[in-house]
Amino acid sequence: MIGWAFLSAGTALVAAPFIAEAFRPRLTDKRRAAATGQVADLPNGPTWFQWRGPRDGPVAVCVHGLTTPSFVWGPLADHLAGLGFCVLTYDLYGRGLSARPKGEQDSAFFNAQLAALLDHQDIEGQITLLGYSMGGAIATGFAAVHPDRVRQLCLIAPAGLGHDLGPVAQMAVNHPNIGKWMMLGFYPRSLRRGLDSERGLPSAIPNMVDLQIAESRKHGFAPAVLSSLRGIMDEDLSPAHRAIRDVGIPTLAIWGETDDVIPLAGRDRLTELNPAAHNVVIPGAGHTLAYTHVAEVAAVLETLKTSG
Repeated sequence: MIGWAFLSAGTALVAAPFIAEAFRPRLTDKRRAAATGQVADLPNGPTWFQWRGPRDGPVAVCVHGLTTPSFVWGPLADHLAGLGFCVLTYDLYGRGLSARPKGEQDSAFFNAQLAALLDHQDIEGQITLLGYSMGGAIATGFAAVHPDRVRQLCLIAPAGLGHDLGPVAQMAVNHPNIGKWMMLGFYPRSLRRGLDSERGLPSAIPNMVDLQIAESRKHGFAPAVLSSLRGIMDEDLSPAHRAIRDVGIPTLAIWGETDDVIPLAGRDRLTELNPAAHNVVIPGAGHTLAYTHVAEVAAVLETLKTSG
């Protein structure tokens, strides 16, 4: 009898994270319809996107990071629009209002989503491509594979050159047999604790922490993060940066001085791989610089070319 009790308890412990994931709120067409933006039906599923700025302006595409959807770009996208760019933001698969397809979220996976979205929107000319955090890795991979589609590249605290995402995420990546159980059971709560500690930070996005926490409670969020950690976040992007160097795509990289997720050592690594890249460090900024140091980052973005 005691043995059966222990077996039942063990089974419940193993099953609990998967059951909880199954009952998390799912994305619906009604929720998409209530949001400001549009939906593109792409091969891997619906992708939510939004345009800002003059439609006849040069196109700038903004790619967000691992856990926070495209609303993270709000203030900076508005600034780019004010500079004359026609700005496209979109939610990566597994985040925000985009679909939750299965499969490894590697560079090819994200390249396909972005290429399909550009085709869907009939964007034929070269774009200014911006990536924040994991979005920096995605932008790098896309520019290396599609240099003909990228006019200039801007990387903000870019992943792919060394990062520290915390012990829970690292353990989930390093232990494939129990990684998903760990990710579903521990990562969202670990992430929420970290986000709660940031409530005192200034933010250009109202209720930023609450918005981020709400994302962590959605169905498909944790599996998507794990897939990205095992995919694009685990790739060596050195060849991609060398390819960008070789074709001469102008590259601007913006770093946070006190970033403990994407440390400044990444700047040195980028300089080794692409000496022509222009690096700017924002004093006193951490990994949240895209919404806590908007004025400083926006001032650097003004160096991006809108013509010529």
